[in-house]
Amino acid sequence: MHRVRARLFALALLAFLALPAEAQVSLAKYLAQADVARLVPGAERLGAPSADPTLAAARRGGETVGWVFLNTDFVSATGYSGRPIHILVGLDGAGVITGAQLVEHHEPIVLIGIAESRIRRVLDAYVGLDVVDVARRQHSIDVDIVSGATVTVMVMDDSIVRAAIKVARRLGLGGLKSTARAPGPRPTLDLQAGEVQDWTGLIGDGSVRRLKVSVADVNAAFEGTGDAQAISRAEAGDPGSSFIELYAALVSIPAIGESLLGTNRYRNLRGRLGEDRHAILLAADGRYSFKGSGYVRGGIFDRFRLIQGDGSIRFRDTQHERLREIAATGAPALAEVDLFEIPADVPFDAAAPWSIELLVGRATGATTKAFVTFSLDYAPPRKFLVFPEAPPVPEVAPAEAEGPPLWHRLWREKWIEIGVLCGALGVLTLVFFFQEWLTRHRVLSERLRIAFLLFTLFGIGWYANAQLSVVNILTVFNALLTGFSWEYFLMEPLVFIQWGAVAAALLFWGRGAYCGWLCPFGALQELSNKVARAVRVPQLTVPWGLHERLWPVKYIVFLALFGVSLHSLARAELLAEVEPFKTVVILKFVRDWPFVVFAAALLIAGLFVERFYCRYLCALGAALAIPGKLRMFEWLKRYHECGNPCQRCANDCMVQAIHPEGAINPNECLYCLNCQLLYHDEQRCPVMIQRRLKRERRTSGRKKDQLAELMVEFGGAESTD
Repeated sequence: MHRVRARLFALALLAFLALPAEAQVSLAKYLAQADVARLVPGAERLGAPSADPTLAAARRGGETVGWVFLNTDFVSATGYSGRPIHILVGLDGAGVITGAQLVEHHEPIVLIGIAESRIRRVLDAYVGLDVVDVARRQHSIDVDIVSGATVTVMVMDDSIVRAAIKVARRLGLGGLKSTARAPGPRPTLDLQAGEVQDWTGLIGDGSVRRLKVSVADVNAAFEGTGDAQAISRAEAGDPGSSFIELYAALVSIPAIGESLLGTNRYRNLRGRLGEDRHAILLAADGRYSFKGSGYVRGGIFDRFRLIQGDGSIRFRDTQHERLREIAATGAPALAEVDLFEIPADVPFDAAAPWSIELLVGRATGATTKAFVTFSLDYAPPRKFLVFPEAPPVPEVAPAEAEGPPLWHRLWREKWIEIGVLCGALGVLTLVFFFQEWLTRHRVLSERLRIAFLLFTLFGIGWYANAQLSVVNILTVFNALLTGFSWEYFLMEPLVFIQWGAVAAALLFWGRGAYCGWLCPFGALQELSNKVARAVRVPQLTVPWGLHERLWPVKYIVFLALFGVSLHSLARAELLAEVEPFKTVVILKFVRDWPFVVFAAALLIAGLFVERFYCRYLCALGAALAIPGKLRMFEWLKRYHECGNPCQRCANDCMVQAIHPEGAINPNECLYCLNCQLLYHDEQRCPVMIQRRLKRERRTSGRKKDQLAELMVEFGGAESTD
């Protein structure tokens, strides 16, 4: 029995260290959703996925008529939401795309305001695209941008086309050859070569490359599209004037970096990058901004991308640093000077050529745009390259060659948020350990709680999106069955830290540490109920008999989700929408109306019955309560009179977690400490009131005796006189 309990306890602890990171997605996960006839017309079924490359053969009878693959198995497809956009793509034997199907995404702009049918029409436009021709001619294709979803559509375009090219190369379609590096000598960077130069020298030897686009060039490019609306809205001004003058350089080469950034800034950059990562500098002048303002809202720079071979890189605001000027002597004063760090998880060969593709849009209507592209090509000057004559030492494994794991970078990027969260957890720990002192000071205790709930809602929730979910628990159990990896769960540092804290808190205080203090949705319920009370919204008290029978509902919900997850984790995640956390906290109500109505209904119920969702429906709370039974300490103090006859704490408990006989149910207690405030309150707790009155009577009696003695002494002195 003890051995079984120990195993269950170990599993429980592992469950609470889970977090919602995007797992490495396999094609098999989505084949059940595949519309075979749409992806590869004429195909009757899909075969089992192959390992390398990850493909599923589309078959008609015994004949293979095409292949189906998942874009994210070959390229990065991170969208506006910061999570991948998964698309199944069909490809025939000639290297022509035969179909594309969106199978999973988390793009809020598509979830509300833009019908998925419009996105499907964009995907249908790829049918018939010859990716062999695109790869050979290295040209871009026209993308039907959906107004309001520019980033989403462009990421989809990147991933579909470049993933298809990689698949075509791996299969050798149309005579394409794989771009995988063949063994043998290849150039590498010589980081000791060169010296600091002025602007003229940098331009002269190709360390800095330039693209000049005039107004006439832009108008001519749009004329080439044949779009009458775009042509009619030509760029005004002198045709020879500058539309944009764009410069690019690889500043992770020391001589170039020190020349353009200055010694101190370059050293700071190198300290951030380490040995294996790289960065580029982009600078521009003219009427057109290569950055635009869209990245401020969405976090992705959608006007340009870096292309190398069959791969492309779109930069996010977390990889960007704005500079005031270029340090090189003689450099012009440019309107935009910006530094972009190459992501650690994206393959990039600093010794190989690359290009910057600039996207220029022009409105053709109230909600439509046309686009053209211009390319700035870059290659490191030969003086920075080393061409070995002898066969090189065998290459290290790709995972080692690409530098430290991605989660290392994510933790470094969020060091401020991590520090703030750890500080908040430290404050909460002090609150719990010194609750005896704190609850003797009612005003301080109440203000501290409100302040912490506001931090939880706005900081942990709406700012950091670090809301925990029952999906985390289902995910870790699934990982234990299919292959557990810590690296998978370290991808979201704030959530990982919270789960670690929750696992420890369960041993000390049960579920209340998280549910009562750290849950953003719980904080929203409690704060909104306080506002409702302030404006005199009537509060409903659920009869104890009914209340006690509604408690098990959340446990039934959790067990149902857990059971479904053992069969299909994807289906369990879909059913986990019974949690309103994603709608309210992660997407901030930017979602289809049924989800918003459901979440609003729960919040409205909470205005009349405090913490309604926490009491009766929260599967996460139920999951935390189960291992919470293992807690080792009892911190909440009670009097013998509690429950018999006094019911003051039970009546005041915000979630009715105190039984009529006075016992606190730890499975339901949210550890708000209100009962401990009452425990020390000499004006509201009957036990403390009696003690205060006795003390006052004793004090009053002593004062009367003292007064009598004084009167006797005074009377005796008077008679003597």
